[in-house]
Amino acid sequence: MDLKQLEHFVTVAAEQNFTRAAHKLHIVQSGLSASIRTLEEELGAALFIRTTRRVSLTTTGRAFLIEARRVLAAAADARRLVDQMRGLERGTLSIGTIQGLSPLIDIAQVLGRFRAAYPGIEIRLVSGGSLSLIEGVRTGALDLAFTQFVGTIPPNTTAWMLACEPLVAASAPDHPLAGRTEVTLAELTRETFVDLQPDWGTRQLIDRSFAEARLSRRIGFEVNDPATQLDLVAHGLGIALVPQAVIANRIATRTPAIVGYAELAEPEICWELAAVFAHDEQRQPLSAVTRHFTELLRASVEILEESEAPPLAAAD
Repeated sequence: MDLKQLEHFVTVAAEQNFTRAAHKLHIVQSGLSASIRTLEEELGAALFIRTTRRVSLTTTGRAFLIEARRVLAAAADARRLVDQMRGLERGTLSIGTIQGLSPLIDIAQVLGRFRAAYPGIEIRLVSGGSLSLIEGVRTGALDLAFTQFVGTIPPNTTAWMLACEPLVAASAPDHPLAGRTEVTLAELTRETFVDLQPDWGTRQLIDRSFAEARLSRRIGFEVNDPATQLDLVAHGLGIALVPQAVIANRIATRTPAIVGYAELAEPEICWELAAVFAHDEQRQPLSAVTRHFTELLRASVEILEESEAPPLAAAD
């Protein structure tokens, strides 16, 4: 008995006709009939009741069909696993990231551990804004993106939340806002903002927050680099709303041009960092390479359990 015989048997059972089954299997009918006869002889039992127009399963055949399907499914799973492991011997992992991840996730360390585990995989890393990164995942140009976004993501993509950081108002150390708490958005409308470009998720989050509060603000500077943004803030050219972890990291590392910050009043504006990837029906990454990388990511980063916090967004 072999897998080919089981496949022949299952197909005949489904078609209830040797001619149609042979056509579907792309073999001659005499060969199919011989295969089924050999299988019945090996089992010592008849599997089909044959008539001139159709075949039907015997009682033994119906019981055997259940096991045959199970064996074929297990063989397919084993074959798929081997294909996946072969794919990890070579291949490419394309990752996109927004800038300023280091306070929240050490991407270099994660990539280093992945390279050590799978040296045959070529790693490609690109930086960009949230919108372009999510679009890259949607089109297949990127396997995975570390990004922050507002709203929903495209169909057939999933986002795993990695961090949720409150936004704070960064300012020069001697600015009246520095050190304050319970600062409202209305108070900030008197300030000049140093902002990121409109395609950044942080910018979209801030724009939406002010719009929902029916407030407008004055943007004096637009940059495409969080480090430059905070340098401008530190020299008194304006204020910026940034994740609290970014300020804490700048202070802890004694980065030149230290900034101060103020905590905002409720409701908290939460900046969410997520890993975005295309998924299958079980919401798992599509490729074996991406799947193994996300497994390593789960082990490297404290991700909220799904029972406590489901994915940010998942569209079908």
